[in-house]
Amino acid sequence: MKKKRTFVFPDELHAEDIKNARKRLNMTQQEFADFICVSVKTVSKWEQNDTPVKGPVIPLISLLFEDRTIPEKYELPEQEYPVRLLYMYYDQCCTMIDVNEKDRIIRIKNFTALPMYRAFGTIDQPTFAQYLDFLESRCFPRTRDKMKLQLDELCLPFYDSFMIIEKTQGRMAEDHFWIKIVRKHYD
Repeated sequence: MKKKRTFVFPDELHAEDIKNARKRLNMTQQEFADFICVSVKTVSKWEQNDTPVKGPVIPLISLLFEDRTIPEKYELPEQEYPVRLLYMYYDQCCTMIDVNEKDRIIRIKNFTALPMYRAFGTIDQPTFAQYLDFLESRCFPRTRDKMKLQLDELCLPFYDSFMIIEKTQGRMAEDHFWIKIVRKHYD
C-alpha cells in the first residue's frame, strides 16, 4: 500500500497572512486578485475578515509568500514590437514571441520549463530563420499535393506561413497547440 504523503502548508490563513503575502509581492489588491484568479472583493474580504481562509488557495499563497519571483515568471512583458504571437497549449500560454519583421528581430519568453511545450524547445534565443521555420512547422507543407486548392479554401493567393496562421491559428490535426496573434496598436 502506498504511503500517504503529507505537506507542511498551514490548514488556514488569516487576514494578516494574506495581506503580508500580497504586500511582499508588491501588488495591489486588484493585481493580486487577477494573479490568483479571484475577485478583488474576495481579496478585500480575506484581508478584513476575522474568519480564517481555507481551501486550495492556501498552498498558492504560501508558495507566493516564499518565492516572490513567481508572478514575474508568468507576467507578459509590454509589447514592444508590432506583432506578438502567443503559442498556446489548450488555453495555457507556453511561449510569447514578439516579432519585428522589418528588422528581422524576435524576442521570446517561455512560460513553461518543459521543452516539449515551448515554441522553440530548448532554444532560448532563436534566430529569425528559426522563427520562420517554426511558423512553417505550424502550417500544411508547402509541397502538399493540391496545395493550391488548400490556399483557395483559405482565400490566400500564395503560400505564406504567417498568413496561413492568421487563418488557421496554426492548428494542426490531432494536437492541441495553436497560435494567438496580437497586433500592437500605435496611438
